[in-house]
Amino acid sequence: MLNLVLFGPPGAGKGTQSQKLIEKCGLIHLSTGDILRGEIAQGTTLGLEAKKLMDDGKLVPDEVVIGMISNKLDANPEAPGFIFDGFPRTVAQAEALDTLLEGKNTAISSMVALVVDDEELEKRLLERGKTSGRPDDANPEIIRKRIHEYNSKTTPVAEFYKQQNKYTSINGIGPIDQIFADIVEVVDAC
Repeated sequence: MLNLVLFGPPGAGKGTQSQKLIEKCGLIHLSTGDILRGEIAQGTTLGLEAKKLMDDGKLVPDEVVIGMISNKLDANPEAPGFIFDGFPRTVAQAEALDTLLEGKNTAISSMVALVVDDEELEKRLLERGKTSGRPDDANPEIIRKRIHEYNSKTTPVAEFYKQQNKYTSINGIGPIDQIFADIVEVVDAC
């Protein structure tokens, strides 16, 4: 089973590359934001708990998010693997994910980090903001804060996977197909 953590700041191309991996390898894309919205829409116990917290302006605790991920894994027993996008963002989340996967007799195969310099990220996000309708993609100041937040909080997660010899960085600038070829070479699967 191929379980891939696709890592990178906003605008690095994770969505684009995830879609290509899904098409080539049949992996299931697990975006924590999508999972949260889905659980809330379905009215699940975890979704209702998450909605109550979010309505109160609180962050959804890691154990709730891990529970939702567990549900998604269980709902796709025949999947050849999963792409984790936007999760884990902290070492505590990475440890919880490892524990969850171990309980399901699997593990993270690799973490691939798309490396893109801040100037290019800002340019990409501003361009995406012209069509995405997302206000956070249209404001340079917010974009810079998002990139800073990513860089400051997720570096320890990269270290966590480096210690497991599962971390590889890929140049996220260049032709989309070349970046994809580099990812496929690293994960050496599908």
